[in-house]
Amino acid sequence: MNRISALAAVTLLVGGAAHAESVEVYVVDMLDNIQNGYCLDIAKGQGEAANPDDGLQAHTCYSPTGEIFVDQAFASDKFADGVLYMPEFDVCMGTLSAEAGGSLVLAACDGSDAQSWVFDGEGTIAPASAPDLCVTLAEETRTGRSEENQMKALSLETCSADAAASQTWATRTAD
Repeated sequence: MNRISALAAVTLLVGGAAHAESVEVYVVDMLDNIQNGYCLDIAKGQGEAANPDDGLQAHTCYSPTGEIFVDQAFASDKFADGVLYMPEFDVCMGTLSAEAGGSLVLAACDGSDAQSWVFDGEGTIAPASAPDLCVTLAEETRTGRSEENQMKALSLETCSADAAASQTWATRTAD
């Protein structure tokens, strides 16, 4: 291999590894959302002003506006490792308790069981240590600055066909 070919190969490898695709993680069923469906979202603040210490909620998705805001952006290349990683904030989704009713948190990634998930980008999101529990949207809907900004709490609940509408997730890039 000549010097130019070797340099091109290194550039291709480094360039490809450095740019993971950011995606929204959204509930497939629109449920009662009147605009763009529900996405995993940092609970307080918007964009770079969001505070991961406030945990997660489901919030009206932003991608139909043409971009994915950083407070809803997950690195799709980490799903295969069982990690739901938010690159802008360098945090991973976790749970304080892998039992029904358990809440979801964001914290520095540590490789712990609490941050290990079963999710392939299409279907349920379950703790690897408790695959019978699914990330689930609450029934109650709150509104934010306007009626179009709809929010729901998240928790771990027993996976079931009856709850599939609030437990089935997928990913998408910006429109």
